[in-house]
Amino acid sequence: MTGSPDVPRIVDPQVLREVLGHFASGVTVVTAVTDDGPTGFTCQSFSSLSLDPPLVAFAPARTSLTWPKLRAIGTFCVNVLAEGQDDVSQNFARSGSDKFAEVRWSPSAHGSPVLDDVVAWIDGELWAEYDGGDHSIVVARVLDLGADPDRRPLLFHRGTYGLLGR
Repeated sequence: MTGSPDVPRIVDPQVLREVLGHFASGVTVVTAVTDDGPTGFTCQSFSSLSLDPPLVAFAPARTSLTWPKLRAIGTFCVNVLAEGQDDVSQNFARSGSDKFAEVRWSPSAHGSPVLDDVVAWIDGELWAEYDGGDHSIVVARVLDLGADPDRRPLLFHRGTYGLLGR
C-alpha cells in the first residue's frame, strides 16, 4: 500500500465500483401501492440487520423518484428476485414507465405488492432513515415475510446477472 497512513487516500469512483463489483449481491424490488397505483424500484443494497427487533436495511439512490413516494406511505415490500427474473430487475430499474404493466403480483396482508415467483418477500414499515452519501440508508421493521424454498436467487456480480453454481 502506498501513501502515508495519516493522509486519506482519494478513491476513484470507477475503481470503487469495479472492486466492490466482486462482491455478489442479491437483487430486490421494493414495492408499495400509491394513490396512483402500484410502484417500485430495483435495489441491490439490501441486508438483514437485526433479529430483535426484526429489522432489514436497504439503500435507495438519492436520485430515486420512487423512494420518496414509498417513504410517504411508510410501508412497503422487499421482493427478493429469483433466477430468470433479470427482466423484472431491469424493468423496475427504469424511470418513467408503467413498471407493473406486465408484472403479476398479489397484495400482502399489509397491502404491498408481492411479485409472483420471487424467492422471498419481506413486508416492512419505515423504522429510520440515514444519510448514506449518494444513497439513503433505510431501516425497516419487518411486519411479515415468506419464502419459496424451491426457488434460487438472482445474483448480480461484476456488472452482470449470474447464477449460483449447481
